[in-house]
Formats: sequence, C-alpha cells, structure tokens
Amino acid sequence: MPADLPHRSVGVPIRVLIADDEALVRAGLRVLVDSAPDLTVLGEAGNGGEAVRLTRQLRPDVVLMDIRMPLMDGLEAMRHIAAGGVVGPHVLIVTTFDQDEHVFEALRSGASGFILKDSPPEQLLHAIRVVANGDALLTPSITRRMISAFARQPSAPSSPPAALAALTDREREVLEHVAAGRSNAEIADALYVSVATVKTHVGRLLTKLTARDRAQLVVLAYETGIAVPGSS
Repeated sequence: MPADLPHRSVGVPIRVLIADDEALVRAGLRVLVDSAPDLTVLGEAGNGGEAVRLTRQLRPDVVLMDIRMPLMDGLEAMRHIAAGGVVGPHVLIVTTFDQDEHVFEALRSGASGFILKDSPPEQLLHAIRVVANGDALLTPSITRRMISAFARQPSAPSSPPAALAALTDREREVLEHVAAGRSNAEIADALYVSVATVKTHVGRLLTKLTARDRAQLVVLAYETGIAVPGSS
C-alpha cells in the first residue's frame, strides 16, 4: 500500500457509490464501507449505465466500479462519466480480473486506482480514502503491470503536450519516479529532498499537465515517451 496517506477534513464523510452487477457483492461492500465512521454509501448500481446516471445524480466522492457488468461495463461507464463533465468523483476499480489490459485500460479511462475483490477489507477502506483525497492507488505491482501492457502495444508514443516543455529538470525527474510507481517518501529518499518538497513538485506537475491525479501522470509519462518501459 502507498506510504503516503493523504489528509481529509475531519468530520466530512467520504461519499461512495457502489457499481457491481452482483447483489451479494454490493451488499458486502455496503456493509464494509458503512462500517467505517468516515465513509458513507450513497447508492448502488447494477450496471455501468446505472453507475453513470447515479454518479451524475448523487455526485459521490468515490465510485467503486466493477469492470465486467452487463449493458455497459465499467470502462465504458468511466468514459461516459468523464465525457459528461462530472466534477469530483474518483473511480476505484474493484474487480476479480487481475489482467494487464484491464489495469492499463482502466487507468487510461480515468480510474484513480485498481484493487482486487479478494484484498483484505482494511486495504479497500484505505484505497477509498486514498483516491478520495485526490491521490492514486498505484502500488509498484500495479504500475509494473500497466507498464508491461503499454510496452506490448505497437503504437508509437503520442505527441507530447506543449506543457511538457515548461517542466523543470527536477519536475521531469519527479515525473519519471511517479511513473515508476514510487511513493512520495520513496521519491524523497531517491532525490535526497523532503517529502514536502516532492509533494510540491507533484502538485506543480498536476497543474502544468492538467492531470487529475498521479494515475493520469503515469499514463501521460508512458504515452509521451517521458518514461520508457524497462528503464526504471
């Protein structure tokens, strides 16, 4: 799990929407999430279409999204949510499918994290808190899977956004470390700076590259060639 746990205002519950086609899974997730004093479930969706509708209606902070669902899967639902301009919800993929293409496509579609359904309950609650605070749940194992999936794709890197030219050498260095799945504490150790300094650099990267969170920074880094599979 990430070493850096973001902070959230005390007393403000994290509002969660659960999207899964299995009623028993939804019920179990609801009981787990509602058992945490700082979390609350706003609603449940049995397919991607319902997830899109309820996200727009209820404006949750976090959507727990399954990938495989009828009518509309979780990946398509994320694309619709993003296209609809909904501000705020962070999507945490919760699935039984531990496959490269799902990890990469989920992050590419806008997910802030990826966790398996058989993860310990405390890890899921931790993951919700992490993505709710605008960070990304990118453990090294998940990042390695995404890098591997990207490396297998035949397409060349996309054209770098003009904003990349405005990055300082240190910001590009931090971006490479973020792309390798390292936490702020790990980056601080590698660069011999404070964690606060790393957080400042990451914040500037998010602003300059208009990225929503670290997950988008990772995808951008590999798609534009800033980071290269196998180089970290």
